[in-house]
Amino acid sequence: MNTRTTAAALCAAALLALTACSSDSGDDKAADTTPTTAKPTSPAPAPSTSSTPSTDQSSAAQAAGIPPEPIGAVRVRLLRALAAANPDIVRYEDKAVDAARNQCGAINGGAQRLDRSASQRFTYKDVTTTETQGKQINQALEDLGFCEV
Repeated sequence: MNTRTTAAALCAAALLALTACSSDSGDDKAADTTPTTAKPTSPAPAPSTSSTPSTDQSSAAQAAGIPPEPIGAVRVRLLRALAAANPDIVRYEDKAVDAARNQCGAINGGAQRLDRSASQRFTYKDVTTTETQGKQINQALEDLGFCEV
């Protein structure tokens, strides 16, 4: 999972935890010494743990300039374009797709030294990507229109 999506999920979890906390209503019942009967409360529903991103996560990713996870023909075209720049990077398809989405975040966010960041993003495990290949990757993402959010 990419860093921005993880951060968005953690923020959402923190907000849920904060809203679940009770607050003091301001009524001072210290003078009333009559015991009250506590009513059992039903537990709050558990947060969804499905593998599909929630609307909040999708909105956060979109706001960060990260396109949605490509599927079908779009994914195939993306992988082919990445393989044209460096055939080794698609050896790990999911990593290549995540790296492409994150690179779009950098491109759409106006980051500097995009060729260098692409070379770093697409270097993992036993795959090394040069800055020249990073430039080709950036060009491929632009040509595909993949980074348009």
